[in-house]
Amino acid sequence: MRTSPSPLDLAFPFVKALEAVNCRLRELYPQSERAVRYCLVTYNHAHVGIRLINTINHHNLFIERFCMTGGSSPIGYLKAWQTNLYLSADADKVREALSEGIAAATMFTSEKVTEVSESQLRVAFDGDAVLFSDESERIFKAHGLDKFFEHERDNEDTLLDHGPLKGFLEALGKLQKKFYAKGQRLDCPIRTYLVTARSAASSGIRALKTLRAWGLEIDEALFLAGAPKGPMLEKIRPHIYFDDQMFHVEGAAEMGTVAAHVPYGIAQKHNAKQNISARK
Repeated sequence: MRTSPSPLDLAFPFVKALEAVNCRLRELYPQSERAVRYCLVTYNHAHVGIRLINTINHHNLFIERFCMTGGSSPIGYLKAWQTNLYLSADADKVREALSEGIAAATMFTSEKVTEVSESQLRVAFDGDAVLFSDESERIFKAHGLDKFFEHERDNEDTLLDHGPLKGFLEALGKLQKKFYAKGQRLDCPIRTYLVTARSAASSGIRALKTLRAWGLEIDEALFLAGAPKGPMLEKIRPHIYFDDQMFHVEGAAEMGTVAAHVPYGIAQKHNAKQNISARK
């Protein structure tokens, strides 16, 4: 019987790609400290530490920080470490992290996993309720597509508020600029993507203006105008894709993309109502 990979298996290529970025940076800046650090968080007790260390060494992963909480919540420790991204299979802990202002997402298993680059880290983001706030999505849920387009046209020059993963994109951008400073823009081992259901003609310009005003660069922006995201993500082959809609997360996973759910914004309340109705 074939078993689905665990969330740790799914995150493994992502961590390895981050480590490749670390190695490239050390070559360019030999005197600098490590640009990326990882912390392995587990609810197990400290006595499992030896087994975890042996496993990490076996896979040649440079993970120095451990957080073995013995069943307690790790969120306070994550805040103390100024964590840029928290990944977990525990949706409740992810929601707790988001409520504390920590970028976080829930990892899901998939039977099919696409091979990804070992030399270039590729990270793809949805827009609304991920990089941006859920302001526009609220308009769509409450008033429909026509009102959404009208709202975006009327507010074209009004910046969108930030979403839960803006800080993580900023962190990636700072790493990219270290390569740009050494003349390696075209050979940068980090590439970022915006993959959104927005239409470029009717609502995309506000998203792009917001990113520009934030001083953030997205290497590629795909405005799909409601088309399925899975086939595009299969072409991109990102190490991880973030979306607030489980429909898109599941669609991406079916195509072999490692996708992570960001339980943030109005879509989560809508999903909760559907689950309550289904149980009645």
